Amino acid sequence: MQFDLSSVETATMVFIGTVVFALAMTAFVLVAGVLALVLVGVGKLAWFLVSTSLLAVVHGINQGWDRLVHQAAKVEIPGDFPGQPAPSTGSYPRVMLGDS
Repeated sequence: MQFDLSSVETATMVFIGTVVFALAMTAFVLVAGVLALVLVGVGKLAWFLVSTSLLAVVHGINQGWDRLVHQAAKVEIPGDFPGQPAPSTGSYPRVMLGDS
């Protein structure tokens, strides 16, 4: 016995078509939502990695500068620097700074 679509009423066909269309739309919305969540997660992960690495670089630069300044502060300088003329007005003498 074969199934004959001509024996199915039009209202039933419309109902089945509507249900199939609704299921297709639901699947599309669910897939789009999951993809949006995945993209947001990937973006957040990328931002976290970039900001963490930049923070680590800045921290490393600050730590290196700290070591350099403290190393320079321990060095004994035999004598004074000769005076240098000020670059513009000559009203402010240059000062050698010790430890900053």
